[in-house]
Amino acid sequence: MNGFLRRYLSVVVRFLPFAVAFLRDRRRYLLFGGPRRLDESAHRRRAERIRDTMLELGPAFVKVGQVLSTRPDIVPPTYADVFATLQDEVPEDAGGDPRSIVEAELGDDLDLSTLETVAGGSLAYVYTVRYRGERIALKVRRPGLKPVIERDLRVVRALVPVIGAFVPDRQAYSIRNAADDFEEIILDELDFDRERTVMADVRENLADDDGVTVPAAHEELSSERILAMEYLPGRKITDEDAFEELDVTPHQMAERIATVYLKMGLVDGVFHADPHPGNLAVTADGSLLLYDFGMSERLPETVQADLVSLYRALVRRDVHGLVDALIALDVLEPDVDRAEVGRVLELVVQNLEGRPEITWRAIVTELTTMLRDFPFRIPPDVMLLVRVGTVGEGVCRQLDPEFDFLVVIRRFLVEEGFIEHELQALAEETWTDVQRSLPALTRLPARLDRTLDRLEREELVVRTNPVDGQSRGDRNLGYAVLAGALAITAAILTVQNGPFAALAGGLGAIFLLAYLVARRVT
Repeated sequence: MNGFLRRYLSVVVRFLPFAVAFLRDRRRYLLFGGPRRLDESAHRRRAERIRDTMLELGPAFVKVGQVLSTRPDIVPPTYADVFATLQDEVPEDAGGDPRSIVEAELGDDLDLSTLETVAGGSLAYVYTVRYRGERIALKVRRPGLKPVIERDLRVVRALVPVIGAFVPDRQAYSIRNAADDFEEIILDELDFDRERTVMADVRENLADDDGVTVPAAHEELSSERILAMEYLPGRKITDEDAFEELDVTPHQMAERIATVYLKMGLVDGVFHADPHPGNLAVTADGSLLLYDFGMSERLPETVQADLVSLYRALVRRDVHGLVDALIALDVLEPDVDRAEVGRVLELVVQNLEGRPEITWRAIVTELTTMLRDFPFRIPPDVMLLVRVGTVGEGVCRQLDPEFDFLVVIRRFLVEEGFIEHELQALAEETWTDVQRSLPALTRLPARLDRTLDRLEREELVVRTNPVDGQSRGDRNLGYAVLAGALAITAAILTVQNGPFAALAGGLGAIFLLAYLVARRVT
């Protein structure tokens, strides 16, 4: 307990100046005074100091920063951008020397004189070493790390109610949920057995794609603290010379990255959730190489279906479908005011359409900003997908500044059969409208009968007055109306495999021709 109290007080002291600064943003003199207006550069400098403090506090707080970088419902965009740089920056002296674990567990199986450091992360180090005549890679958890992480998780949990007392209720709600999600994510990352099975599943799911490579695991050498896999060298995907003398271009690689991640999330249900540049490489034959499956997720089929609905609604600008998808994904509460949320989302769509370019980050930022008045949360699986979208899009736009994520999403949904081509989509929407209208149509005869009775009893009088005494209607317009109605009917029958689709289409063409001829004669 003494260790916990010391750590708790140390963390409080380190973050206290930032807490005072945020309180002064609301009230200049803490208890009174108006809010302070700071420019973006001042907030960026503060965010950088917070990031450096997280680095100094160790691996758990590095992960806190990484999680917060994908939580626009909690932190403003400037802070999220700065915290995102924690992906590659890690304290080298956090924990003990991982070599001691390799020596203890694999000293008799490996030639330790060939052990070389490749990279260091917030939770583990990566080495290469010779095994049975070939070089393999070892991901090794920092020694003594798990109890340190568990202690820091308790510290974070104890800080949540303190922070919640100084923020609005909506933000306190998000912070509590973020703490739960963070604990789940970081404990999953410490589970190397889980990482090995996820990596094997993703490798199997992508086996038929020659453009993607995933390392194979050496199960006989792997354990709770060590993940052994084949060593696959490659150039870091954002290096200037990454694509020299290769047949693949940066633009093609950007589209490949987006398509592969969409397939993992929407088709396979098992996805790599950490696509920052350090985990993506280009092999000598031009394929995409995926590293580090510690941050990953498995999605139930129901969540996959809800995500497809979300993407469909986004590319179609379907506000009602967007509300349905957000509720289904537990982002919004089921009893939320749907009409009010719909109006807010319509503003989101209008704001996005007014921009010269629409990015995934802009969509997420606009959505979370406009939904701040509603209690909402970002569940762990959705949070990781937000992370994949924002981090992955950032990499793709580094490769191709003109990269359009929405275009790739639309093409993927069409190719995979998740969304129909425009004509089929129109027919489907029309059929849905017809189905929704059926209850009203069944009541129509009774209403018509009552209306005719009122006309017969002279209780209802209809008056019409021409605007200028002359009819300006098109006497041939009926042909056009019939042609349009029959075209829609043919489309619906085609989608529903109806037997009279061709007949309806032929009649529609005849009436359209009659309309055009009549217009030409008149």
